[in-house]
Amino acid sequence: MGYDRSYPSMTRAIRTRELRPACEACRPTKGRAVAVIEHPPGQETQWDWVELPDPPEHWGWGKTAYLLVGALSHSSRWRGVLCESMEQPHLIDALDRVARALGGLTKDWRFDRMATVVSPGTGKVSASFAGVAKHYGVTVKPCPPRRGNRKGVVERANHVAAQRFWRTVPDDVTVKEAQALLDTWCATRGDVRMRATADGRATVATVAKAEPLAPMPGPYPAVLTVERVVSAQALVSYRGNRYSVPPQLHGATVSVSVRLGGTHLDIATQPAPGRASALPTVIARHALAPPGAGATIRSDVHVTALEQAALAASTTARPHRSKQRLPPSAAAAAHAATLRTRQGRADQGQAEAGVVDLSVYAAAAGRNTLTPPAQPDTHNPTKETNIP
Repeated sequence: MGYDRSYPSMTRAIRTRELRPACEACRPTKGRAVAVIEHPPGQETQWDWVELPDPPEHWGWGKTAYLLVGALSHSSRWRGVLCESMEQPHLIDALDRVARALGGLTKDWRFDRMATVVSPGTGKVSASFAGVAKHYGVTVKPCPPRRGNRKGVVERANHVAAQRFWRTVPDDVTVKEAQALLDTWCATRGDVRMRATADGRATVATVAKAEPLAPMPGPYPAVLTVERVVSAQALVSYRGNRYSVPPQLHGATVSVSVRLGGTHLDIATQPAPGRASALPTVIARHALAPPGAGATIRSDVHVTALEQAALAASTTARPHRSKQRLPPSAAAAAHAATLRTRQGRADQGQAEAGVVDLSVYAAAAGRNTLTPPAQPDTHNPTKETNIP
């Protein structure tokens, strides 16, 4: 091309003079005009997940907590619910709780292409979530592929929740206390933001109060299932409360199932590996206590069984010294004699079966492969010399 300098110099000159055309596929939101989308009152709610790293260890949620954020597109009022998973039952539960915190339902729910709502490839609503949308009477509208700015209201709320709320959450709070901190922050800080309206400037709370929202129906009857480890006191923790199980299960992993809107929970064992049936076995059913109440729900049968197991395991005998001589008892000597007799019979039966040592075959073949062959004499023979 006649350019007498290096290739990096040429590309730098192209960037400086802005000679390269913008690629819409690579830069969908940068370097191009963005239209302002009108959001009528009560028309749309935008939803999105936020991954929150390093939750408090005593929550038992692993390395990541999740926050479902819902924002009213017209007034930009938003609320969030902390969850331990992004699975569909957790999503349905969080959708119901956030919608009630916002004050009601809009006509449309806008999601990105999350697999629990729509098919990422086609953008069609999944069959499992279609019943949820019909139950709440909303229309699901997925965002176009790679167009996150289509739900910019909730994206901004995600940034605020991660930077201003999550970074200041202390380590000694429970899930209920962290949720209360988030609700308080949204009510005292998020809802007092000023917004420009046709009648002048007003707070987010004032604009949201004027939105026509539909009333909430009962919770969708989805089954929420989580795994828990039984404590040494034969208790299982769930949403700030503890529920009893048989004492034989301490240290085991069980599943806690709750139907949304129900009044009880079921605790079931995990199926053993290799079994033909994958159905869990329900071992306890308790009345559901209010979340975060700190209540301990125990069954009388479990209390009695735990007391009997604790008394059976306890003893007042003096512990053995580290260097004390402990000769075998008569029962131990009798058991050892039985084992010797059984081993002698086994050896006799093995001999009668005709087991022959391999050295016999080696001797019959005229050679012994177990001993190395003799090394030849490698010393130099004496040379005879003729002496004249």
